[in-house]
Amino acid sequence: MELFYSQASPFVRKVMVLLHEADKLDAVTLRQVSMTPLAPDAGHSSIAPLGKIPTLTRPDGPALFDSRVITRYLDERFGTGLYPDARLWETLTLEALADGIMDASVLMVYEGRTRPEEKRHEPWVDAQWSKIGRALDAIEERWMSHLSGRLDMGQVAVACALGHLDFRHASRNWRATRPNLAAWSERRAERPSFKATRPE
Repeated sequence: MELFYSQASPFVRKVMVLLHEADKLDAVTLRQVSMTPLAPDAGHSSIAPLGKIPTLTRPDGPALFDSRVITRYLDERFGTGLYPDARLWETLTLEALADGIMDASVLMVYEGRTRPEEKRHEPWVDAQWSKIGRALDAIEERWMSHLSGRLDMGQVAVACALGHLDFRHASRNWRATRPNLAAWSERRAERPSFKATRPE
């Protein structure tokens, strides 16, 4: 299998954490992709028409894209148990919430990186941060008990989302009003699979 990836992508990091947890790094060949929404990679787009990373080629079917599809596939293939039946819907919902944080965070980065300065729209950027803030507040207020349980992909996704906020938007200080989530993030960051995949 080949994994098309960018080391800084929080969506890619979810897949890499799973591979570390499963001890299956040798099961995939990593292929670095350099692209932006305005400059897609032609070779990658031929197998992933939306240009999304991560993308996983596999021996038993067409290429998979969208991190949630890839992690479900690899979880089943390797039997990692990161989508536990006993709390599947909660795990999937928390993963979707964390993926939404990542989406908004990446859009904020693209606004600054791909638009000329005079065309950047700060109210739109602020609206993305408001989405992130509401999601973080929901996790702080309603999801901490889930985060304290056995590791699952909801937890993995939250940790990767928070890592991306630290990496790209540290000055906004998401921790200031969320002490429980901040403490959880510090603890989770020490797990070997998260240490090994920390963006640089």
